Amino acid sequence: MPQFDLPLAQLREYRYQEPEPADFDDFWARTLTDQPEVDVVFEPYDAGLTTVDTWDVTFTGYGGDPIKGWLLLPANRSGPVPTAVEYLGYGSGRGIPIESLAYVSSGFGHFVMDTRGQGSSWRAGDTGDPSATGPAVPGYLTRGILDPDDYYYRRLYTDAVRAVDAVKRHDHVAEVAVTGRSQGGALSLVVAGLRDDIAGAVPHVPFLSAFRRGTAVTEREPYAEIVRWCSIHRTKWERAFATLAYFDATAFAARATCRGSFSVALMDGVCPPSTVYAAFNAYQGPKDITVWPYNNHEGGGPEDQLRTIRVLRELFQ
Repeated sequence: MPQFDLPLAQLREYRYQEPEPADFDDFWARTLTDQPEVDVVFEPYDAGLTTVDTWDVTFTGYGGDPIKGWLLLPANRSGPVPTAVEYLGYGSGRGIPIESLAYVSSGFGHFVMDTRGQGSSWRAGDTGDPSATGPAVPGYLTRGILDPDDYYYRRLYTDAVRAVDAVKRHDHVAEVAVTGRSQGGALSLVVAGLRDDIAGAVPHVPFLSAFRRGTAVTEREPYAEIVRWCSIHRTKWERAFATLAYFDATAFAARATCRGSFSVALMDGVCPPSTVYAAFNAYQGPKDITVWPYNNHEGGGPEDQLRTIRVLRELFQ
């Protein structure tokens, strides 16, 4: 796919102009307050690895729903280790531990949060979503889209915030940073905006940012799910975007104060560069962005993982 979005000079200045809801902060304060206490179970798990200790984790997510995850720690640790909490891309689940060895091989802890209701597109998951409601097109972006209280991402964002509480309960977890790719990058921005106790956020080609812009400039999935829903429910599109405004990663980025280290791909038809820059330019903490001029949604691929490791070393020194 060619470079289809704004020129790089304009991307660096791009600001998303859609106003956020007046009660945005109240909505999220209420959402996070109206939850049961976080409970977590760390069950030792034999992953067949000799250099990594693994736990099968279950913690209390949104509404008391059980959410799964993997915790991986270096077997040769002498005490608590700094840990990366990773959120996953659209359609992905936690998979199996052998798929998540890069960060723990670099000496960090690694918590991989499963994604409720997903985990059947490209990596397996083990967590359901018992609260799905309302007419929706295939996928997750339009589930409950007419009411912020019922919207799918209200549940997933809350899970992501509570995952940090869960992993911090382990005796051998020290400081925490958050990271992820695409949907996972958006979740890391959400957590950075809603918490003040994380060391940094490393979002790769983040999704769920500048919804109106994303749906206007790309025909690719998953933004096309919203377009398809609005084309069928053609008298309700304004209500749909009013809901989405509570879940825009740009708004959370504007509340984040920890270090943010982004990546963007200029040929990305899934998360258009202007949507990534909308979040980056709104981000309030110290920040940097790595640009991949000739890449699509894979972004920097393994180079982004190496970049994350370098950032974690800087954060945790």
